[in-house]
Amino acid sequence: MPPPLTEKQKSCLDILEHYLERTGVTPSLRETARKLGVSHAAVVQLLKALEEKGYLQREGRYSRKILLLNRNRQTAGPQRWREVPVLGRIAAGLPFYAQQEWGGTLVVDSGFFKGQNLFALRVQGDSMTGAGILDGDLALCEPRQYARNGEIVAALVHQEEATVKTFFQHKDRLELRPANSRYPPLFYAPEEILIQGKVVGIVRGPEHFSVPSR
Repeated sequence: MPPPLTEKQKSCLDILEHYLERTGVTPSLRETARKLGVSHAAVVQLLKALEEKGYLQREGRYSRKILLLNRNRQTAGPQRWREVPVLGRIAAGLPFYAQQEWGGTLVVDSGFFKGQNLFALRVQGDSMTGAGILDGDLALCEPRQYARNGEIVAALVHQEEATVKTFFQHKDRLELRPANSRYPPLFYAPEEILIQGKVVGIVRGPEHFSVPSR
């Protein structure tokens, strides 16, 4: 358990938490000082004490961004959420035309998905059910233009058809392997495939996500 707080420290933390719940961000030093009725310098000292006791963390010595921490000293839930763009649909059966359409956004926990510039694609088909990827799932992808053997990837075939499959590189060809015995593996020359990204998670409904099996 974190060390106990003084009354002033608790009041400061309460202001930070309530402001975060209401606005999605923590208040400025000036706003915090105004609400507490103390000086700017006093707020700086309070924040330093709260950080030393494990109640918050600053991103860098001079950063103004404050991250509130939970009991496990991880960033608190409201500050972990991030929006990921949903970019059309992708096939998990026969290759499907890669629609360049905006499909809204997906909110995920950045504590689980830390990659930069993540994007999501709506899966269509049942060829990856053995890897826990079902028709209608959202495949969360980390942008990549390469793949390692055994990784599940989003790949563009012939510059127009997109699909989700497990990647394998052979001596003179590339394999995109389904995870369903009803579908045969697909083989291509290296120039026929462009890796779009590695699948790092699957979202099935507003509160369910998982890491795909290999």
